[in-house]
Amino acid sequence: MTVVTAALLLVTVVLALGCVDILRVLSAKDRAQTAADAAALAAAQELIMPSERSPAQVAAAYATDNGATLVACRCDAGSTDAVVTVERAVSLPFLGEHRTVRATARAVIEQPG
Repeated sequence: MTVVTAALLLVTVVLALGCVDILRVLSAKDRAQTAADAAALAAAQELIMPSERSPAQVAAAYATDNGATLVACRCDAGSTDAVVTVERAVSLPFLGEHRTVRATARAVIEQPG
């Protein structure tokens, strides 16, 4: 009976540790999506009201401020939308690995009228 209990306890601990890593990935994905959303909105605003920086530079700054790195920005002058892709690193302590999660967001500029 104690061998079965010990085996059950071991399985429970292993599953709990696996869940921790899964939650870390899900949290990183959520934060990457937040960074992508912010970067896309900032790039779209820069398309509407240009300043001395390009939309891609503004998107990169917003992505960095939110803990991510800008991978791509399709936000050409004169376009009606900004599409950005960001990535964020996540470490998985129980698996001993490092992974990268990506997120993409699109902000559309609505034309008046």
